[in-house]
Amino acid sequence: MPDLLPITTYGMKILRSKTKSIEDVDTGLIELIENMYYTMRHANGIGLAAPQINVDLSLTIVDISCIEEYKNVKPVILLNPVVEESHGESVFEEGCLSIPEVRAELQRPDQVLVKYHDLDMKEVKKEFDGFLSRVIQHEIDHLSGKLFIDYFSKEVQKEYKQLLSDIKKGKVTPDYPLHVNSDEFHGF
Repeated sequence: MPDLLPITTYGMKILRSKTKSIEDVDTGLIELIENMYYTMRHANGIGLAAPQINVDLSLTIVDISCIEEYKNVKPVILLNPVVEESHGESVFEEGCLSIPEVRAELQRPDQVLVKYHDLDMKEVKKEFDGFLSRVIQHEIDHLSGKLFIDYFSKEVQKEYKQLLSDIKKGKVTPDYPLHVNSDEFHGF
């Protein structure tokens, strides 16, 4: 059975750091990915990046199939992803497992062309659109130390100032385990 990993929270250094590239896929990485899926599903998430489980790797997973209208969308595993192009715009409410209880509408491109490696370390270029595109962009942001709250207007930032302070101090209790107040993070 996979391990349930604690989610890193706002204020931890790893969430503001650029991640290390993945050079090869081994059994340890596969096990990490299985643990990430298990953790994400337990937390009712639809995307998870390695920094969110305190691991310094350029890895993200996305699975929106738990949402009825996207039940036929296959999960995506992205190693070393980079958004190469973006088009269009859409506004949608976002949240983040690392920043519990904070949600806001954000504008993002509606379509992205992403270059990444698959589990065979083959380079892939693929276009994503709509909701899947948004989730992928959110997760790729994590790999370069960017958080969805960075897109907030000054007014929305003020609105969440106290809650963000509480999250930094570990004063939130979501239905999943959290990793708070540690600047020690792990490579793989």
